[in-house]
Amino acid sequence: MNIYFGKAKDQDKLVEEYFQTYFEGLHRYAFTILKDNDDAKDAVQAVFLKLWEKRKEIDEQQSVKSYLYTAVYHYCLNIKRHQKVKDSYMAYHQPVYEHRNELVGKETHRKIMEHIEALSPQCKLIFSKSRFEGLKYAEIAADMGLSVKTVEVQMGKALKILRAKLFDIMMILLAWLFFKS
Repeated sequence: MNIYFGKAKDQDKLVEEYFQTYFEGLHRYAFTILKDNDDAKDAVQAVFLKLWEKRKEIDEQQSVKSYLYTAVYHYCLNIKRHQKVKDSYMAYHQPVYEHRNELVGKETHRKIMEHIEALSPQCKLIFSKSRFEGLKYAEIAADMGLSVKTVEVQMGKALKILRAKLFDIMMILLAWLFFKS
């Protein structure tokens, strides 16, 4: 079934129909490329958002179905390319992180984790998602059903508490680094 963009007066309704018609198929297609359900949904939604924004500029002769599948394909390839760059960056910078862990030592690491565990449950969860899983505030907010502002406030609270409680450890580390060099 080929549907073409026409001079329909209600382009908004038309895009909504396309969404209803093609979302599931596009999601399955994106999933075959990305192998991640959430990333596949995000890809399809991003393509529909672009379709929505450019609904009046799209060529009337172009099949919407082929346009959508092509757009999802290219969007998925961009995600995979971005992931490769991210992975190679992480691989390149990982030794510095490991080196830092060696400097901190087991006892210091234990104290840091103890203070993180002492945070309130929501504050600890948000801090862990941000610092250990590398999620952005918006991703955490969407994941937990909170506003981005709430995530920012909880992160600010966590960092303030940890700075205050870990001040003595940071001073010892700075002194050690100063006298070592």
